[in-house]
Amino acid sequence: MSYLHPSWDVTDRVKSISSTRVGGFSSDDFASLNLGMHVNDDPVIVQKNRDHLAQASKMPSSPVWMNQTHSTTVVELTEPTSETIEADALVTSIPGVVCSVMTADCLPVLFASVDGTKVASAHAGWRGLVGGILENTLSHFTSPVIAWVGPAISVDAFEVGDEVRQQFVDSNGDDAIAFHQHKPGKWMADLPLLAKLRLQRAGCHDVTLSGLCTYSDPERFFSYRRQASTGRQSSFIWIE
Repeated sequence: MSYLHPSWDVTDRVKSISSTRVGGFSSDDFASLNLGMHVNDDPVIVQKNRDHLAQASKMPSSPVWMNQTHSTTVVELTEPTSETIEADALVTSIPGVVCSVMTADCLPVLFASVDGTKVASAHAGWRGLVGGILENTLSHFTSPVIAWVGPAISVDAFEVGDEVRQQFVDSNGDDAIAFHQHKPGKWMADLPLLAKLRLQRAGCHDVTLSGLCTYSDPERFFSYRRQASTGRQSSFIWIE
């Protein structure tokens, strides 16, 4: 079993982990700690992976999972639930409720109030970023917030077209710094930097980037852009 402890200056009462693909029970394209139920892996094995991780990391309850659709929907949780939530971000102020975010190149972003009274998890691909999922998540906090941006595809591996860059630049011209022209009509996009810029503009100035690339590290991470048939890792946060 292998998972990461985010390195950020959060109060001791806030707990967070980020899974890798190592140490589970899935095989072939999904080897081995696949946490995604929607990727054609055996759901019995996926549940075994989920339960194994929750136990190994001493989660206080089973994580709450999302059906992520690149929306800007944020749902506030008041209790643990086995229901899959239709959203791209979860927020809670209830101790023992575990918020999750599932990824395989998109950004997993964890949030915590400085005083540890509220936490959140958000899923941000480029559509969610430009749509405002991070800003919507921050709007649920009333006190200063810190954020951690987890393993995701890096600028060296994420090529997008003019139309994607233009949406960000139209939203805020400062985002142009996160795009580097690769060839005519094609740009390398820095998703973690875009997240940091947008968070800082929204008032969250303490942002830690993990610096981990899912695409270039096949031993540790699943990557949809590297291989379309693949599993999912997840990041989690809760109040002790």
